[in-house]
Amino acid sequence: MITRRAFSQGLTASALYLSSAKESAAEQTAARREAEAARQVAPAKTRSPFHLGIIGAGSRGQELVRSFLRVPGVSVRAAADVYPPRFGQLESVCGKPVDRHTDYRALLDRKDLDAVIVATPLGLHGEHVLAALAGDHHVYGEKVMAYTAEQANAIVAAVPQHKRVFQIGHQYRYSPWIRAAVLRVQQGEIGEVTHIMGYWNRNNDWRRPVPDPSLERLINWRLYNEWSLGLLAELGSHHIDIANWVFGAFPEAALASGSICRYHDGRETDDNVQAILSYSGGRRFIFTSITDNAKMGDQLWLYGTKGSLNLTLEDATFFYEPKQIVRTVSAPNGQGEAVVTSASYNPANEMPYRGPGKPVDISTAEDPTTAATRAFIYCVRTGTRPIADVQVGLGSALAVVRAHESLRSRKEIPITGVSG
Repeated sequence: MITRRAFSQGLTASALYLSSAKESAAEQTAARREAEAARQVAPAKTRSPFHLGIIGAGSRGQELVRSFLRVPGVSVRAAADVYPPRFGQLESVCGKPVDRHTDYRALLDRKDLDAVIVATPLGLHGEHVLAALAGDHHVYGEKVMAYTAEQANAIVAAVPQHKRVFQIGHQYRYSPWIRAAVLRVQQGEIGEVTHIMGYWNRNNDWRRPVPDPSLERLINWRLYNEWSLGLLAELGSHHIDIANWVFGAFPEAALASGSICRYHDGRETDDNVQAILSYSGGRRFIFTSITDNAKMGDQLWLYGTKGSLNLTLEDATFFYEPKQIVRTVSAPNGQGEAVVTSASYNPANEMPYRGPGKPVDISTAEDPTTAATRAFIYCVRTGTRPIADVQVGLGSALAVVRAHESLRSRKEIPITGVSG
């Protein structure tokens, strides 16, 4: 006969076993993912030729090409652009002639390309990525994945439908120091992360000189709503992606504000933005960007119950919370210590962190874009799912789109429309 106590003990043991098994399975899954990630970003060996085509050969497209050309065997065979001077600039980067197409559909009709880069203005990302996938091309797409939520979800559906590799240009997923730091956060080094603060400040008006007024919207497309979602997309999307990564979730709502405060030059997109993204469990990501003062630069702060992590473009540093104050309640008879009120706190407890913190040591400080482009070639050659896959792209795209809607409507917008 089994007693109630024995039965309860058996349930407890079973629960502990199942919990331990689940944790072990989760750890094994995480280990497998990290092992695959390590293979994706490992230095590539010389391989057979790999031919790229690029749609959008502007400044960002050229920078991507520089990174791709560092991978053994990779060459750029063709380019599509509506602004002819870009072809000559691209050929200078490649060190050889490149086939020129003024219509991107002609490039996608080619059968001699192993993959296509999409680096056009944001307003065209959805059209060009969907067309490239439909043309049976593997695609490296610049962020943000799409200009609308509908386009983003269409890309999510198209990737498995056409059985092509798609990688979004969230290159910080491949940064050695960020990957190492986030892994330690996921292992509990700073406790439960409840808030993330992102700053991306510049002292730059974002405007580029235009040789002819008719080219204003073509060259300065980031300043106009037809093609751009502004600072939230061009800068904030990187930080949003890291917040999604750390929280392990997509945000549920967005509240944003912005204005044209400094550069009254006919632009339509704001020259400063502030956004709050709400995640489950009351967690928050807060982003701010200004363009007339570079203090704070580009950095993220992750705040956990045991410590904090500071991420920059060059390094990662941990800080740890001091011992928490223990409040002693006086006895009912009035004996014992008095209750400590907020006015009695030592001001030192409210001062910012001082000192160097604990830097994350890594064996290589490789440029994240180089690591990301090399990983894409690896994924195409091996049929491996990218670290920055279509779901990663969806998470940041939906957040940017809804935050932009909030900025325009001046009210909080739910983040819905998730597929996959």
